[in-house]
Amino acid sequence: MKNKESLDRYLSNLAVLITKTHNLHWNVVGARFKAIHEYTESLYDYYFEKFDEVAEEFKMKGQYPLAKLSDYLKHATVKEIEPKDFTIPEVVASIKEDMELMLADAKKIREVAAAEDDFTISNLMEDHVAYYVKQLWFLEAMSK
Repeated sequence: MKNKESLDRYLSNLAVLITKTHNLHWNVVGARFKAIHEYTESLYDYYFEKFDEVAEEFKMKGQYPLAKLSDYLKHATVKEIEPKDFTIPEVVASIKEDMELMLADAKKIREVAAAEDDFTISNLMEDHVAYYVKQLWFLEAMSK
C-alpha cells in the first residue's frame, strides 16, 4: 500500500482534530456561541466517523492502523492548541486552516490511490474532498 505513510498522517490528523475541535467547542465565546458550539460538535462527530472509516481501511488491507496517542502526535501535521477562551473569528480561522490541510492531504491520497487502482481509498477520499470543499465554503461565508 503506497499510501500507508500518507494514510498514517491522515488518520493521525483526524485523531488530533477530534480533540482540537472539542477544545474549540468547549471554549468558544461570543455572540454566536450557540451556532459555533453546535457547528464544532458536528465537526468532531464527522472527524470521529472518518477516523473509524480510515482505520477500518487499514484492517481491510491486512494492516494495523496507528492506535497510540503518541503515534498520532508523532505523525500529525495538524497542531494542537492550548485551551483558552476562543473568539468566533479565532475558531473559524483555526477550523479553516485545518480543513485546507485536510483537503490537500485527501486530494493527494486520492490521486495515489486512483493511480494504484485502489478504488476503495480513492472513493473514500473523494467523499472527504467533497465534504472539505463544502465546509470551506461555509467557513468563508462565516468569515465575512
